[in-house]
Amino acid sequence: MIIKNANIFTQDGQFVTGDVTVDGDRFATVLSETAQKDEVVLDAENLYMIPGLVDIHFHGCMGADMCDGTKEALDTMSSYEASIGVTSICPATMTIPKDELVSVMKNAGEYTYQGGAHLVGINMEGPFISASKKGAQAAENILHCDYAYFKQLQEAAGGLIKLVDIAPEESGAMEFIDQAKDEVVISLAHTASDYDTAVEAIVHGASHATHLYNAMPPLKHREPGVIGAVRDYEQCHAELICDGVHIHPSVIRATFAMFGNERMILISDSMRATGLEDGEYTLGGQAVTVKGNLATLHDGTIAGSATNLMDCMRYVVKTVGLPLETAVMCATANPAKEIGIYDEVGSISAGKKADFVLLDKDLNIVHVFIDGKEVTC
Repeated sequence: MIIKNANIFTQDGQFVTGDVTVDGDRFATVLSETAQKDEVVLDAENLYMIPGLVDIHFHGCMGADMCDGTKEALDTMSSYEASIGVTSICPATMTIPKDELVSVMKNAGEYTYQGGAHLVGINMEGPFISASKKGAQAAENILHCDYAYFKQLQEAAGGLIKLVDIAPEESGAMEFIDQAKDEVVISLAHTASDYDTAVEAIVHGASHATHLYNAMPPLKHREPGVIGAVRDYEQCHAELICDGVHIHPSVIRATFAMFGNERMILISDSMRATGLEDGEYTLGGQAVTVKGNLATLHDGTIAGSATNLMDCMRYVVKTVGLPLETAVMCATANPAKEIGIYDEVGSISAGKKADFVLLDKDLNIVHVFIDGKEVTC
């Protein structure tokens, strides 16, 4: 197949007009045509061609949740995410009872691909967090860092766990980082840590911040906290929920200015109500009310988002005012690099999986392709 005349988002982070050829499930050539006479041609004139999006932190959608622990839930999530241009998914767990979490991991580890977005990892959000910054997590299931338990979960998941979230101020956190840092990305999350403790965790090997600003102390001029520590260490990358609810546009702009584009990762943090109408839902076993983009527990605590990653990317461009190139990078290449799958996805490059999205000038989806095959949206 040849995609002709597309405005291609190249691996250099720029849009260049040209052609791309696909051979089977892989990109064959980019910006250099080697066509056969019987090749299928897709004219993409006036369309943006971007890599399939990579969401490394979301909980569910369309009534399904990662912690449902069923094949059907993963099927539903995979299908919906593909339909909105997310082609690689790394869903997040919650702070649920120990045995239930093992079952959830086992379900993911045994999951067989049925089409849709590829399951490329698991984001282990809890139970190693702080009760004081639990957000929508269930306090009764919070645990101190436990490397043996993590290994049990990783074995159940068949090695799919890519990120583990921890509160560095809690007992055993530094020892856990030392033990696990070469196996997974350690993320600072749901934490009341001060600056010095966060720096200590980074020095030990933490390199990621979960939904920056949310479920952590604010950045203050005398108490910079986790946010200041993460900013000061360039090996650290940070997630942002850009759904129009979690973070003000001005703060998003300031954060990109402080951190730089290459350190930012757009996430949706979406929960099971995403893609559905307003109403009552659950997250991690707790009741959640959804009205528009706002999802809250009954005490008013924000409980994840009800927005998908493609809409978050559009928001960053249309409302926040960041360049499209920046938004695409932070929803494709950056998350792919963070969980170690950039050799396969995250850019339109010869030899990589042919996962891509064609958008019109208003950023509406025109076509989605996964493994070189079009997905029905």
